[in-house]
Amino acid sequence: MADSKDYYELLGVSKTATADEIKRAFRKLAKQYHPDAQHTEADKKKAEEKFKEINEAYSVLSDENKRAQYDRFGSNFEQAGFGGGYGNYGGFDFSGFGNGMGVDIDLDDILGSVFGGGFSGFGASKKQGPMKGADLRYNLNITFEEAAFGTKKDINISRQEKCDSCNGSGAKAGSKVVTCDKCGGRGKVQITQNTIMGTFSSVKTCDKCGGEGKIVETPCEKCTGKGTVRRTRKLSVSIPAGIDNGQAISLAGEGDVGRKGGATGDLFIVVNVAPHKIFTRRGFDLIASFKIPYSKMVLGGTIKIPTLEGEMEFAIPEGTNSGTTFKIKDRGIQNIHGRGKGNLEFTVDVDIPKKLNDKQREILTEFASTLGEEVSPKKKGFFR
Repeated sequence: MADSKDYYELLGVSKTATADEIKRAFRKLAKQYHPDAQHTEADKKKAEEKFKEINEAYSVLSDENKRAQYDRFGSNFEQAGFGGGYGNYGGFDFSGFGNGMGVDIDLDDILGSVFGGGFSGFGASKKQGPMKGADLRYNLNITFEEAAFGTKKDINISRQEKCDSCNGSGAKAGSKVVTCDKCGGRGKVQITQNTIMGTFSSVKTCDKCGGEGKIVETPCEKCTGKGTVRRTRKLSVSIPAGIDNGQAISLAGEGDVGRKGGATGDLFIVVNVAPHKIFTRRGFDLIASFKIPYSKMVLGGTIKIPTLEGEMEFAIPEGTNSGTTFKIKDRGIQNIHGRGKGNLEFTVDVDIPKKLNDKQREILTEFASTLGEEVSPKKKGFFR
């Protein structure tokens, strides 16, 4: 690397960057500029040069002593005897890789030796062990009352199940399942590329067997070799009292069948609760608003209010103001965990009559006069 180049600038970090920040920056750039990640020969050539530079920078800045000397001597760093050392390649030795030895190497292994972890996307192979089946989701519409009191519903679920004709093997009766001749049963193949650093091999999923490692000679006619078929099943689901809109019920083992002996997926039933014409919900409490006659707000009296269990009487105290909120305990929604019920909270507003007869108007006018209030009498029409 030329003296004019800045190691910190190459990695995109500040001169006060911590060791972890330098490591993360290098890891990101190494993944971006690795030749195996490029698509064209021109891009690979550019990436090789960039890859060489960032590794040289990292080999210096990741070493506490080398970094201190670099910060001290700057452009004279190499003269001080602490050069980046491209041949050492940031801590993993590539000497001999460019001499036609044909060494198979995977970026996941290279970077893993530095960071102690894999780089997904490079060298990742498909798992060949048991795999759990996919989880399924079902949206269930229920009424407000069904959510409050609980209910039972029958639903139809479409899911992948084991083919009963081939017992999940995917092979026709009497047919054999043979080892894939392309990958030798490993489920992955290596693609070798020659680069400036040597010969590298990227591990890819075998396209012939799809990563399975085996091929069915004569596929099952019913499942076309997949080992699974789609079926619709009718399930009875219990909806607990108190469930709220958007909550889900989990049914273990009711999803898609697993592969290679893996566990069956789960079914998640998400409930959509229809709104109520009177009540809204706040947790397990019911919220409502009622209009009551002016006379009962002034003089007090008993009114009938609706609840989810039916109507009930409630005593309005004398002199109640419009906008007053009352609470009735245990008239709300059942707690889904079984610990009691919520409350019913309602606000009262005055119900002002739109029309009054002559007697009602006369009485109300006299009442207003006793309070010293002036009111506008109803104007009579010309013909009246």
